[in-house]
Amino acid sequence: MPVRVAIPLAAVAAVLLGAGVWLLTRGDTPRPATFRAEPTSALYTLIDSRQRDAAPLTPAEVFTPATERLGALKRGQSEQFTDCGEALAGVDAPGCTQALRATYTGDGVAGQFVIFNLSDGRAADALVAALGKDGFVGQAVTFDASRSRAEARAMGHYVTVSWAGATRSGAAPDLVPTLIALDGLGRVVQGRVIAAT
Repeated sequence: MPVRVAIPLAAVAAVLLGAGVWLLTRGDTPRPATFRAEPTSALYTLIDSRQRDAAPLTPAEVFTPATERLGALKRGQSEQFTDCGEALAGVDAPGCTQALRATYTGDGVAGQFVIFNLSDGRAADALVAALGKDGFVGQAVTFDASRSRAEARAMGHYVTVSWAGATRSGAAPDLVPTLIALDGLGRVVQGRVIAAT
């Protein structure tokens, strides 16, 4: 085989081998079928850095008794992580000091809400962007990720992720009400904005 043919063939073989290794080693990180990402905005300028909002979030602040039920959803497990990597899959969150997560289940649906405490709005925006392409949050409750919806929002130095999916096979339920209910847990950040005024 002539050298001018062998070299391009070897290069193609190397690329295919690399792609195969990447596919085999990247893991099967579940991702939502539909994902919406929102960067931070001027509304959260007062808490754009952790220096301006230094007190860590507490589980009692985020997951209050009033949020034990969100409509037809009932809260299951709630957790707090000081290593944000424990709540993520296939993505890093540099500067993240805590993540709080709760799971919810209802009739034919389940979901989870996670809030991350990052260093500033740039880090929050970077995490939201990474969730859209590199990895996602770890799935902490059982639902069909292939029939799920999620939303990630950067709000100042925080990122919230709401993710909901169907738990039964067959017809897909309307996940929008579940996602809206989970996303409402992010109102805790607006309380931080008010406290910073």
